Parts: sequence; C-alpha cells; structure tokens
Amino acid sequence: MATTGDTVWVIVNSVKPDKRAQYERFVNELFWPLAAKMSATDQRTFRQTRVLNAYRPETDGTYSYMFIMDPVLHGHSYDILKLLEKGYGKTKAAEYNKLFTESLARPQKQYAVVQSRF
Repeated sequence: MATTGDTVWVIVNSVKPDKRAQYERFVNELFWPLAAKMSATDQRTFRQTRVLNAYRPETDGTYSYMFIMDPVLHGHSYDILKLLEKGYGKTKAAEYNKLFTESLARPQKQYAVVQSRF
C-alpha cells in the first residue's frame, strides 16, 4: 500500500450491462492469470494493483469496475495491450484486448492521486 507522498492511480472502467460477463472473463481468466507468466518486474506490477468489481449499476445502467495501482511503480508498464502481447503474442493479444475494449461503454476514466498522511 502507498505511503505518504506516493502516487496512486485509479482507473474506472464503465462496462456495458450486457458485457459484464465478457469483461469479468477477460480480467479473471485471460488478463490476471497472465501475471504468473511474466517477469518478476511485471509480476510486481500486478501484485500492487487491486481490482474492484461493480456492486450495482450506475444511474446510466453501466457498471463501474476499477483498477487501483497502489502505489504506482514508476517505470513499469500498466498498458493492458502491451502486457497481453508479452504473454500471448501480438495476434492473441489483439483478440483478447478486443474483448476488453468491446465491453466498455466509454473510455476509461483515469485519476492520478497522491497518498495523504492519513
């Protein structure tokens, strides 16, 4: 977990109601297990990232899922497509990334924040 002054990223993915199963399959079965195949550096990136699942729909009907990079490891890649390419190669990575992007109702919201002393 971040200590005072560390940067934390919060990424919000707004998922289409009819694509929740697809999104969760991508994260749980394709993307997250990829960590085991990665270098120690990339594994650390995964270990310091939390995934929060949607509890209920937002007022517009979408579901908010979040990645929290806590703390951000500067110099490490968090790019989903690049991580997929490392583990699966370019062809499979493009196929799997499409599952992810098609499930999104709109572009990700990204917040860069700094851990307070509290």
